[in-house]
Amino acid sequence: MTSERTRRWKLALGDDDMDGLGERDQRLSRALSALYETEGRKGRGGLGASSPKVSRWLGDIREFFPTPVVQIIQKDAFERLNLKALMLEPEFLETLEADVHLVADLISLRGAMPEKTMETARMVVNKVVDDLMKRLQSKTIERLTGAVNRSQRTHRPRHADIDWPRTIRANLRHYQEDFKTVVPETLIGFARKTRTRADLDHVMLCVDQSGSMASSVVYSSIFAAVMASIPVLSTKLVCFDTAIVDLTEDLSDPVKVLFGVQLGGGTDINAALGYCETKIDRPGKTHLVLVTDLYEGGDAASMLARVAALKQSGVNVIVLLALSDDGRPSYDVRHAGAIAAMDCPVFACTPDQFPDLMATALTKQDIGQWASANGIELVRGA
Repeated sequence: MTSERTRRWKLALGDDDMDGLGERDQRLSRALSALYETEGRKGRGGLGASSPKVSRWLGDIREFFPTPVVQIIQKDAFERLNLKALMLEPEFLETLEADVHLVADLISLRGAMPEKTMETARMVVNKVVDDLMKRLQSKTIERLTGAVNRSQRTHRPRHADIDWPRTIRANLRHYQEDFKTVVPETLIGFARKTRTRADLDHVMLCVDQSGSMASSVVYSSIFAAVMASIPVLSTKLVCFDTAIVDLTEDLSDPVKVLFGVQLGGGTDINAALGYCETKIDRPGKTHLVLVTDLYEGGDAASMLARVAALKQSGVNVIVLLALSDDGRPSYDVRHAGAIAAMDCPVFACTPDQFPDLMATALTKQDIGQWASANGIELVRGA
C-alpha cells in the first residue's frame, strides 16, 4: 500500500512508476504529465492534435482541480502546447462534433481565450444553440402552453375560449328534441392567457454548474430560454457551484446565458436553495427543478432540511440527477434516497423527455406514474 507521502511525491514528480497509485491518481498523473512533463523524455508529454485527447484532458483537469487551478492549467496549456492556435484553426473546429460537450469545453476555456478566439467560440456555441433550439423549442412550447391552458378552465369563458366538446357533453341533458339542439346552460372554456403574476405558474431551474454537470448545464440553459418565451409561464434560471449566478435577466439570449456560466469549482446546494427560497413568493404555484448529482460540498444536513421545508410550503420540488443524453449518472445515493423519501421525484431525464415532464408537473399529474410509463427509474426513498 502506497503511503500518502509517497503518493504525493509520485504525483508531484510525475514518476514513471505508478505502482501503488489508484486509477484516479493515475489519471491525474497522466493529465499533468501531458502538459508539464519535461521535454526530451521519450514518449511522454503532449496532448497531440487529436480532438478526443484534448476533450478528455479538459474533462480530467476540471474533475481533479478547483476552478482557479483549472484556469492556471488552461493558460499554461495555451502557451506550452499551442492550444490557442489550435482553437483558432477552423480545420480543428471542423474535426469536432458540434454538440453540448464541445460547448462545455469552449465555455470552460473562455477565461484563457483572447478576444479573437472568443469570436470563434461564440460562432460555434451559437450554431449548437440554434440546432438545439430547432430540436427542442417547438415541442416544449406546444406541450407546456397546452398543459397550462388546459389546466386553467373557467365556466365564464369568452366566446373564442369556449371548449365546445366539453360544453356539449356537460349539457346533453338539456337536449331539445323539437329544435334538434342542445341548450348550453353551462359553458366550459379555457381561461384567457394572462400576464398577471399571481395567475402564472412559476418554474425555477436551479442548476449545478460543477464540472461533472457540464452537458446538463447546457440543456438546462436552452430549456430555460425556451420556457421564458412562453407568456403563460414565469421562468427563472439560477446556476451555482460555491457561488450563485442568477441568469434570469439574460434568458432572451441563450448564448449570453451560456457564456455567463462558470463550469467547475465546488458545490454548495444548500446555499443555492437558500437563494431560490428568497425568490419564491407563491409556493403553491412554483415548480423548483433542481438539476444536480447531489454531491454536496456544503452543509448536507441543512440542504436536506431546506428541501423538506420547500416541499412542506407547497413547492413542487423535482430533482434531476442529470438532464442529458449521457446515460445513468453518478450521484450521491444517500442524499437522493433522503430526498425521495420526502415524496420528491428524483431521477435522470433526457432532453427529449423534459417537455413532457414539465407538462406533467404543470397539470399536477403524478410524475411517478409518468416516469414509470416512460421507462424511467426513480430513486426509491431511503
